[in-house]
Amino acid sequence: MTIRVLAIGKKHESWVTEGIDRYEKRMKKPFDVKWQLLPHSSREGDAARTEESERILAKVDAKDFLILLDERGKNIDSPALAKTLQRPLDTSRNITVVIGGAYGVDDSVHNRADFIWSLSKLVFPHQLVRLILTEQLYRAQEIAGGGKYHHV
Repeated sequence: MTIRVLAIGKKHESWVTEGIDRYEKRMKKPFDVKWQLLPHSSREGDAARTEESERILAKVDAKDFLILLDERGKNIDSPALAKTLQRPLDTSRNITVVIGGAYGVDDSVHNRADFIWSLSKLVFPHQLVRLILTEQLYRAQEIAGGGKYHHV
């Protein structure tokens, strides 16, 4: 079982890599993260959204529990995230988290998603989203394992 992140975009910037590495070093299976970066489309608007969505879905296995990051998704707290992640892990399903491109993703990805999650009603740069996501996955691991990282 793995947690894989499919992200449209360029490689992590150095400050993002440093932050991600900090949390990934603390993670243990099944909460370890594997990154797969997919290139931006050379198109714009709807054409880019469609092309990137097709690339994303081509990488998703039919059995994966797919989480789509979208500012219009459900806003949950960290304990709820830990429970959301634990359910597919308990049934031996891999988790794939999708970070779409600048134009978002089309309905095909929305329809395939098992859970659409909003980090915030604010829109963040993709590099920052990667770091926030990694920290929240680490926090979920700590909550699920009864660790002391998360204080209520």
